[in-house]
Amino acid sequence: MKRRINKVAVIGSGIMGSGIACHFANIGVEVLLLDIVPRELNEKEKQKGLSLEDKAVRNRIVNDSLQSALKSKPSPIYHQKFASRIHTGNLEDDIQKVSEVDWIIEVVVERLDIKKQVFDNLEKHRKQGTLITSNTSGIPIHFMTEGRSDDFKKHFCGTHFFNPPRYLRLFEIIPGPDTSEEVLDFLHMYGEKFLGKKPVLAKDTPAFIGNRIGIFSIMSLFHQVKEMGMTIEEVDKLTGPVIGRQKSATFRTVDVVGLDTLVHVANGLHENVPEDEAHDLFALPNFINTMMENKWLGSKTGQGFYKKIKKDDGSSEIKSLDLDSMEYRDQKRASFATLEMTKTINNVADRFEVLIKGKDKAGDFYRKNFSALFAYVSNRIPEITDELYKIDDAMRAGFGWEHGPFQIWDAIGVKKGIEMMKEEGYEPNSWVTEMLENGSDSFYTVQEGNTYYYDIDQKKQVKVPGQDAFIILDNIRESKQVFKNSGVVVEDLGDGILNVEFRSKMNSIGGDVLDGINKAIDIAEKEYQGLVVANNGKNFSVGANIGMIFMMAVEQEYDELNMAIKYFQDTMMRMRYSAIPTVAAPHAMTLGGGCELSLHADRVVAAAETYIGLVEFGVGVIPGGGGTKEMTVRASDTYQKDDVELNRLREHFLTIGMAKVSTSAYEAYDLNILQKGKDIVVVNPDRQLAIAKKQALLMAENGYTKPIERTDIKVLGKQALGAFLVGTDQMRAGKYISEHDQKIANKLAYVMAGGDLSANQEVSEQYLLDLEREAFLSLTGERKTLERLQHMLKKGKPLRN
Repeated sequence: MKRRINKVAVIGSGIMGSGIACHFANIGVEVLLLDIVPRELNEKEKQKGLSLEDKAVRNRIVNDSLQSALKSKPSPIYHQKFASRIHTGNLEDDIQKVSEVDWIIEVVVERLDIKKQVFDNLEKHRKQGTLITSNTSGIPIHFMTEGRSDDFKKHFCGTHFFNPPRYLRLFEIIPGPDTSEEVLDFLHMYGEKFLGKKPVLAKDTPAFIGNRIGIFSIMSLFHQVKEMGMTIEEVDKLTGPVIGRQKSATFRTVDVVGLDTLVHVANGLHENVPEDEAHDLFALPNFINTMMENKWLGSKTGQGFYKKIKKDDGSSEIKSLDLDSMEYRDQKRASFATLEMTKTINNVADRFEVLIKGKDKAGDFYRKNFSALFAYVSNRIPEITDELYKIDDAMRAGFGWEHGPFQIWDAIGVKKGIEMMKEEGYEPNSWVTEMLENGSDSFYTVQEGNTYYYDIDQKKQVKVPGQDAFIILDNIRESKQVFKNSGVVVEDLGDGILNVEFRSKMNSIGGDVLDGINKAIDIAEKEYQGLVVANNGKNFSVGANIGMIFMMAVEQEYDELNMAIKYFQDTMMRMRYSAIPTVAAPHAMTLGGGCELSLHADRVVAAAETYIGLVEFGVGVIPGGGGTKEMTVRASDTYQKDDVELNRLREHFLTIGMAKVSTSAYEAYDLNILQKGKDIVVVNPDRQLAIAKKQALLMAENGYTKPIERTDIKVLGKQALGAFLVGTDQMRAGKYISEHDQKIANKLAYVMAGGDLSANQEVSEQYLLDLEREAFLSLTGERKTLERLQHMLKKGKPLRN
């Protein structure tokens, strides 16, 4: 029987429960969210004269929790309208409704006795064959199934989502002693394909995989910081983006997550892993105990390792906790010679070998930190998992590490890592030395475009399962390269489809990238069937190369700048009007020029987590790579006889004028940046490139014909221009915008109105492009624009607000 998930029940509406409910709603599943009934009225309910029997009271806990989640930032839901897919209730009046669902997910407090009570009630109403899982973060799964029916046990396991469920991709599946293989296989497939997660099958051991390694890593740092006499600023500097971790690094992350959450898991590990060689590291250092006593838990209590205070002048500043005095002080700047040596190394993996050779405190820190980590993870196999890649998957998907422990070890070199470990007093597990003796000198290899890992039982490299649905550019870049320059690599994806991969800094779009796109189109038109533009960078593209624009503007080289902007426009038009289908696959930040490229592709296959928009107003210009033209075209295409055309144009005008950026790909539909019925959203980013390739191939196989350039774009002329100019005058008079902002808005209005034409008429795309380019060039000559460009360059920021 084919198992399908049409409706789920989430039991418990706390932060995790509401987050899980929202993510199921994100993917189109109907959700029943249940929680307990209040035992007493609150003040508002008393004032309204309500009783404990009123439905509003009985559902107050679940409704308040869900509304709190929906208002939180960042949002747990792709689009606010998706919240209508969630129906709330309580565990007394509505528990019988679980008989209608396909999957029940328990997310109540982490107490075994309470979980068992919930399961007692659920089993009375659950229909046979329904999946039932617990989102526990550490309670042994086998304890939960004691006394349950055979059908319950067969369909029960742990499914540990990480918080926040929308953004963190780790999905640990922990089987119980009686969980059927069919259930495990289904959950693995569903987590990856539908929920967009990185499923990891974990053994039923304390804290499973992610938290076992993650909490060890953090607790190791807590002890290390005191031993080495380091400040929290120094540790955060060393454990952030420089090694491929989140900008919040260690101590800022703990503040965000909550120190109490960390302590809860650490205490559980200290109690439940007495045989662990790092058992003592899970004991809380004195400064953590003091913080817990003082309720310095982080953001939730207003202070943790960092504290934000308001000064007398109304401004605010961040103070740091001194771990010796346990008092807050001014922040200290952290700098290390070792880090300076890595500034020119863009690839994070290439930095590790440099970092461990450092002669300063940073070098000492990395040698101690990585040595302890390598020893610990090698000793956790086969205790927590039999396959080393699962540890790396868990740390990347659950903790945001760019590279897992074994990947870092590979980057340093397995033999070099062992030498470093021994110097620091650590030994790897015996299977590592056996691996070297068996002729494998790395944990991973790439063979024919696939990733292989060292299997300890088979004593050889084995293909990592589940790769058939993915295309991994890192694995094919060299072997499938068709063309390369300083800005792009063009790869053959097979089946007649090429891919253009940006390789510039922050994937910004400059002359080399434009050359690469044009070259790829040339090659594809002669020898291939279609073209995809996709990359595995942190962001798809942060926009145009503003350094080039700034230098030309400063030197007043307007002929050269005009040619550069026209080249950008012409390249975007080639994306639209080439002889082969083009597909853009944006993800994460897709701003300015990155957005313009997506607007001109024949089809967009966007990752759900795509933050896309035209943000050129932030540096004092309008979109000049065809973005202004394209939004005018899209406004024209929405005009209908019964519509107020000016209102439609104003919506598209404001999208640019307010530099709107979607907080998900689904919001991009509202902005008409993505188009319903044509563009596609993919929840799992690992599948995105493969799906984009299929879309290009499908268009080619369906008989793709080069489009005819548009000459039927309706512009509103003076009717629209006059209305927009009145609006900007009012905004300026009310001091909502500056004089320079008004000038930019007026230029935008002129282009989108089609100039000061006396009447509505149809124009060509080239007509609008010429207006757009003229407006862009005139704005680059403005002093305020040059100041904004210079400011952005000094801060190293992309073309964005």
